[in-house]
Amino acid sequence: MAIIEVSNIQKSFGDLNVLKNVSFEVNKGEVVAVIGPSGSGKSTMLRSLVHLEEVNGGSIRVQDEYLVHDGVYADSKQLKKITSRMGMVFQHFNLFPHLSVEKNLELAPRQVKKESEEQVHKKSSELLRKVGLTDKAAVYPANLSGGQKQRVAIARALMMNPDIMLFDEPTSALDPELTGEVLQVIKKIAEEHMTMVIVTHEMSFARDVADRVIFMDNGEVVESGTPEQIFNHPKVERTRAFLNRAQQ
Repeated sequence: MAIIEVSNIQKSFGDLNVLKNVSFEVNKGEVVAVIGPSGSGKSTMLRSLVHLEEVNGGSIRVQDEYLVHDGVYADSKQLKKITSRMGMVFQHFNLFPHLSVEKNLELAPRQVKKESEEQVHKKSSELLRKVGLTDKAAVYPANLSGGQKQRVAIARALMMNPDIMLFDEPTSALDPELTGEVLQVIKKIAEEHMTMVIVTHEMSFARDVADRVIFMDNGEVVESGTPEQIFNHPKVERTRAFLNRAQQ
């Protein structure tokens, strides 16, 4: 069953058409990896799912409710309701530098969801254990490695109990040796059947973890299929050329 339905979305920045009639679906519990060259519209597409970018046309439906329908957005209350079901992890962590790891996790559930102190603390402890950072609860972001910061950012997104997780190149700001620890955490979340859309340049990760791979280029969905189809038997020359370069 489709939990996200994207139909013919378009987005322009001035004369530059960044998204050209992009359409795809994501089923409940599915992990979808989005690959493609830089500047192909991947991040803009992902950001549009949580209303961080406004599209100029087309429709986005999440759990049978329209975020935007034929270019017309829902009212602010409805937008907030729909986007609150999605957690987003960015390239650059976006942690609050003046708060400890634990406080970074606990701020939003307390302020937005008005959850009790006990509830929030129990959940933050569980999630820090899940991402392997129990010993860093009282530490400030400045004293963490990039990989640790990104694992905190993932735990923070999960604190809001999202139905869907979106990742925008979560390892692109990391040194290669730190990339593995972050991908391991994402893989663990995938194994728990969380619905996920991951924009990534890590081809081996997309091949191993995704149920489906979408290849974007020049603002379009060029090809979509299982990892086996896309990586071993791409139908389109543009996909083949990209994968040959990416896997060299």
